[in-house]
Amino acid sequence: MTTPRTDATLSPAPFAVPAPGDDARHELLQSVVDVARAIFGAAASSVFLLDEEADELVFQAVSGEGEEFLVGRRFPAGRGIAGWVATSGEPMVVDDLSQDSSFDRSLAESTAYVPDALMAAPLISDARVLGVLEVLDPSPQARSGVRELDLLAMFARQAAAALRVLAAHPAGGGTRALDGERREDALQLLGSLERLLRGTG
Repeated sequence: MTTPRTDATLSPAPFAVPAPGDDARHELLQSVVDVARAIFGAAASSVFLLDEEADELVFQAVSGEGEEFLVGRRFPAGRGIAGWVATSGEPMVVDDLSQDSSFDRSLAESTAYVPDALMAAPLISDARVLGVLEVLDPSPQARSGVRELDLLAMFARQAAAALRVLAAHPAGGGTRALDGERREDALQLLGSLERLLRGTG
């Protein structure tokens, strides 16, 4: 698979007042990156969600390197490896970024962590790409074959389904936060997949 260009530059996200339901969404996405990082033995994991109006990908949750300051940062949706995955709807793995001429080190340096390898998969629900899940520097075993990339893609799809469960409850002007039952349903989706993935290790 051709490795996409990664010449995007990150830009700070403008401050936004959290809408009702954001706490539940953040909890869900943090669970996604924490589990992905653990399952694939990665140094870091992140979820980007697509802001279609701005045509940007936004760091929504980070586990590991960069988690203290990356949430809310943005970069153009059509650029970089995450942008390629979001545009194509296909997962990908890059085993050695140092040997890839399309890898933009300045982009990685702007996140304060330069990975040697990464895996990425789109968050797809109802044939729509909602964002991208990345794991940085996964263990060599975790990126050793198609099966592992398929597992990441399956986990990303399950995460997207859970995200859609949350999104089914509108958040905005005067709406109450997501009810506990729907929130629990979303987290159970992730829990069931985590058990499946750990069982195949």
